[in-house]
Amino acid sequence: MSKSDSVQQSSLHTNALNMAVIVAALGYFVDIYDLLLFGIVRQPSLVELGYSGDDLLKKGAFLLNWQMGGMLIGGILWGIIGDKRGRLSVLFGSIFLYSLANILNGTVHSIEMYATYRFIAGVGLAGELGAGITLVSEVMTKENRGYGTTIVSAFGIFGAVIAGIIGREFDWRVAYYIGGGLGIALLILRYSAYESGMFHQFKKEEVSKGNFLGFFTNRERFMKYIKVILIGVPIWYVIGILVFFAPEFAQVLHIGIDPSTGKTVITGRDAIMYQYAGAATGALLCGLLSQYLKKRKRALLYFMLADAACVFIYLVMRNTSAPAFYLFDFFFGVANGYWSVFMTVASEQFGTNIRATATTTTPNFVRGSVVPMTIFFVWLKGSTGNILTAALIVGVLVLALAFFALWKTEETYGRDLEYVEEI
Repeated sequence: MSKSDSVQQSSLHTNALNMAVIVAALGYFVDIYDLLLFGIVRQPSLVELGYSGDDLLKKGAFLLNWQMGGMLIGGILWGIIGDKRGRLSVLFGSIFLYSLANILNGTVHSIEMYATYRFIAGVGLAGELGAGITLVSEVMTKENRGYGTTIVSAFGIFGAVIAGIIGREFDWRVAYYIGGGLGIALLILRYSAYESGMFHQFKKEEVSKGNFLGFFTNRERFMKYIKVILIGVPIWYVIGILVFFAPEFAQVLHIGIDPSTGKTVITGRDAIMYQYAGAATGALLCGLLSQYLKKRKRALLYFMLADAACVFIYLVMRNTSAPAFYLFDFFFGVANGYWSVFMTVASEQFGTNIRATATTTTPNFVRGSVVPMTIFFVWLKGSTGNILTAALIVGVLVLALAFFALWKTEETYGRDLEYVEEI
């Protein structure tokens, strides 16, 4: 090979790598925009549909569970497609589906249609992150892939911040239409992306590909899978319960109370926006820390300890002003922002023939854990009559399981990913 050919080949590889990171980061940005947009517009949209009072919490939980149920199903579907047909197939199909669902969400006039479209959106959203992280992990070197996944997570999380701004400045229906438009624009950009070379190399091999049941046919593989999921569950306990229902917690805790009305001025929209501004910072810091330490587990431990401390503070703070609450919410987001390293660990745990399935289903089982958590939380709230006690019980349970799972999980920093699982 001549020197000019070598330079040209190196340039093509660099361009492919850069495009993979850009496409994955923008995709996750739009993914998070849509995923969190419902939480941001929950109250105004339900009020317009005729609900008020305690129904805002009950119907909000109902719709959230439909969305997360769709993500559970979509996670399995897109993961299998990613390992059988390629990472880019998922990136195209998933964004088309959730962009369409986003637009449809702006047309709803009944709770039944709202639930249907949130379910469809959930199915579409399920494929975006896992396929993007898998693609980036496979095109970068084992020493540097942590930087790539960190950039994807940190940039993508800002989608919630933009969703918060859009939700504040525009009608909730328009906010959904904007999300759909962003997805269609990204779909066009993706035509310049390249498939993972590692996937091209292994797809010719006669091995089982995208076998979801393979996680359950081997005890060691099954335990690795479950432990990774448990590590991520506290992230969505914080988002799906503490932040999603921030107005209800603020009312009980006398946070941001307007003296003239006796009602809190804390909104789900702003709580999510500040939480995710912090989470973007946390994703960057946690990813860089894991690269500096060359230890994924130690970086996760530090952030999970900070997260646990913030959960306790959140549930005992009283009579706080709205600005102080939102400032704390930002730092809570930093502690809760270990998603980038969690996703990197999920990708590094498994062979190429089931890596997309693992990396796609893992975050969606974490997100889907919101369904049993909210059901348990709402039941506890009804049984104890205390929203704080209910949240604390759920939090202690998921955090205890997460710390145990982290303790038992293998270190994955620098692991070679060019291997397949025998299924």
